[in-house]
Amino acid sequence: MSPGPRPGSDRQQFGAFELAIVLSHFDIGPITQVNEFPRGSRKSPKLLIQTDDSRYLLKRRAPGKDDPYRVAFCHQLQLYLAEKHFPLPHLIGTRKSNNSMLQHGQSTYELFEHISGTAYDSSLDATADAGRVLSLFHKLLRDFESSYEAPEGSYHESSTVTRSLEAIPATLLRLGPAQADREMRVERIVAFMSDAYADAVRRVNEAGMSDWPKQIVHSDWHPGNMLFRGPRVVAVIDYDAARIHPRVLDIANGALQFSIIGGSEGTEQWPDYPDVSRFKRFLRAYEGDPECVLSRAEVAAVPWLMVEVLIAECAIPIAGTGVFARIDGLTFLEMIERKVCWIQKHADELASMVEA
Repeated sequence: MSPGPRPGSDRQQFGAFELAIVLSHFDIGPITQVNEFPRGSRKSPKLLIQTDDSRYLLKRRAPGKDDPYRVAFCHQLQLYLAEKHFPLPHLIGTRKSNNSMLQHGQSTYELFEHISGTAYDSSLDATADAGRVLSLFHKLLRDFESSYEAPEGSYHESSTVTRSLEAIPATLLRLGPAQADREMRVERIVAFMSDAYADAVRRVNEAGMSDWPKQIVHSDWHPGNMLFRGPRVVAVIDYDAARIHPRVLDIANGALQFSIIGGSEGTEQWPDYPDVSRFKRFLRAYEGDPECVLSRAEVAAVPWLMVEVLIAECAIPIAGTGVFARIDGLTFLEMIERKVCWIQKHADELASMVEA
């Protein structure tokens, strides 16, 4: 049986023969149950493997995410963190060579211990622990040197973001609903986003970020990449975006992701302001370790990097598909505009909250 999507689904699956061969490379004992684990990329199938006394997560990496050198970099990082007792799922080595990745045919596989936990509950205590664990992550990796070349691209001053903004009008006008004023709205919102992104880049550069120390950062520090038990982070997952940058890029992204407010109603009902209590708790918890206190320049850059993140995270998918999470791209951009305007207006206030 060859791997492929289940009828009526575009999510990739493991084939029976493929699964038997892959699991034969790991010494995990008798298997009592195997269940699908339909999380994350649809191109990367996952299975929850139950044995007599343990649970594991088996993953086949998606095409394009399976470069062996890139995987080796991510694994070296995770193995190092595991040695330092950082909260993350441990990689399981292969039976013969104790290799953290298995290459079979044209595919790359990983087996992790499975950690049980709950989703982020938006509480201040959970928010603070996410900030504390980020400071631990940065502290542990401050002097880490990989045997493999670390990537450097980011949401800051990104040519990909700029090109995506330029491509949005053609995509939205081709794929969006027919509306008399749509072309004018698209032209206005893209001009705003382009100017706001360029202004934020300029302000961050003027703060001196190019001179700040670089280290390995996570690059995707958000609630969906953490498991909690009560208010405590018990596992940080997904290291595929890890790269080398000034730490403030992680900090600003985390501050945004843990304070942004959405909603179940239409995007026009979503507030323009973040949850400032969560914003403060995240950043103050990060600085709870005396070795991780932010400089005044870093603090001043945080709101403008938050603007860059907001624009980058919506521009790229909307340029490609015309939508964001099934929401019409133009409607979503107009909501993001309100959030960007709020941060622009309150940037000094946000920075002062951290320094207070």
